[in-house]
Amino acid sequence: MSRPFLLAQISDLHLKAGGQLSYGVFDAADMLRACVSQLLTQKQLPDAVAITGDLTDLGKPEEYALLRKLIAPLEMPVYLIPGNHDRRDALRAAFPEHGYLRQSPGRICYAIEAHALRIVALDTLVEGESGGDLDAPSLAWLDRTLAGAPGHATVVLMHHPPFRTYIGHLDKFGLRDPAPLAAVIERHPQVQAILCGHVHRPIHARFAGTVASTAPSAVHQIPVDLDTEAPSRFAMEPPAYRVHAYSPESGLASHVAYIGAFSGPHPFRM
Repeated sequence: MSRPFLLAQISDLHLKAGGQLSYGVFDAADMLRACVSQLLTQKQLPDAVAITGDLTDLGKPEEYALLRKLIAPLEMPVYLIPGNHDRRDALRAAFPEHGYLRQSPGRICYAIEAHALRIVALDTLVEGESGGDLDAPSLAWLDRTLAGAPGHATVVLMHHPPFRTYIGHLDKFGLRDPAPLAAVIERHPQVQAILCGHVHRPIHARFAGTVASTAPSAVHQIPVDLDTEAPSRFAMEPPAYRVHAYSPESGLASHVAYIGAFSGPHPFRM
């Protein structure tokens, strides 16, 4: 069998500039450094990296400058999408050489054709709001883009997941009205998966004939509290990223890689 195409997914960095601690507890910049370092020592290096939103905490130019510095060691292609904590203009200004950020003039929607797995990105950001949406022009663009390569296996990137997580406070700020997106995705069976952020947990759900999932955060996680009134809180569970492996023979398989120094690997012995 051929070596699979490997796409690493990092999400929800919430970078603050100037060494400022998030909530007075952790330094998100140090945690992203650890993530990048571990990714680069992974036995099989990813062919590309996608970072699925909330790149910064406040969308400030100095935060994007810090992001640029911290991901500079990644020599493979890196693809960015905004989350609800980001700002489009500041993101585009900080990464002028990332031409895909300008494929669409308004929202940051783009298609990457360079890999065995096609990458199609949607921008769900509503600036000034925690929840997200997809407007009619973005959905029409998605339909045309997917129709243009029906035989090319594809993943769709977006920040806000299009499914209910059952974590109350998160579902209040999810994707507004996923039904129009579902109608588009159902027409295009080459979509292997929809890869999202926002939730700070790995969650999988069936959606429109494919699988939609969220990634853990590279910094803090959201507790598993499946209550409609679950309060907004965070936990310092192990940070993580995902590795998605694709081959034409077997399709897509997705893994979670925890960031940190853990004992092992150890051989199994009787």
